[in-house]
Amino acid sequence: MRAWSTLLVTAALAVASTVAVTPAQAAACSGYVGLTFDDGPSNSSTPALLTALRQNGLRATMFNVGQNAAANAAQVRAQTSAGMWVGNHSYTHPHLTQLSQGQVDSEISRTQQAIAAGGGGTPRLFRPPYGETNATVQSVASRYGLRQVIWDVDSGDWNNASVDAIVAANARLTNGQVILMHDWPANTRAAIPRIAQTLASRGLCAGMISPQTGRAVAPA
Repeated sequence: MRAWSTLLVTAALAVASTVAVTPAQAAACSGYVGLTFDDGPSNSSTPALLTALRQNGLRATMFNVGQNAAANAAQVRAQTSAGMWVGNHSYTHPHLTQLSQGQVDSEISRTQQAIAAGGGGTPRLFRPPYGETNATVQSVASRYGLRQVIWDVDSGDWNNASVDAIVAANARLTNGQVILMHDWPANTRAAIPRIAQTLASRGLCAGMISPQTGRAVAPA
């Protein structure tokens, strides 16, 4: 009997070690915010980013560049396996407003295909590089059933923002808002535990971005 009990305890501990405690479990969610990470995936930064997010009970939307998704399909699968949502961030990260309609179509359609081929499903969210958009970009995105998502708060991590600055930017989020972060900065990964703590202390949880409204909502 003692051996059987030991096995049960060991199994329970093994399961517990793989399940992240979410802010929602620590406190009731009074609102939801959208954490987003652009420019992935890559073999050098995505695994560590996903580990940090999972360890801190956070889910996020990963706006993938198509050529990166095509080159790192295993990381696309890892994103979805970790409970993240995958969005379209164009194929080569160009200034879309300077391209023809046909070129914009190619950028968006090839990314849809690369993400789907990598196991990320068919994206329903689209973020134009640099947040630059116009009627042509929006029209093409709509043709593929994509909701354009910009951001409410810029973390500044692309511009070498410190860990403290990235945490402070996340602390400005209010219910429904979306923040811009990136897959590659080391400071962003380092900020994740404090981001989780800050959101939880305010009763905010990391949610999904609604394809209908572009706002953060409770995960479906």
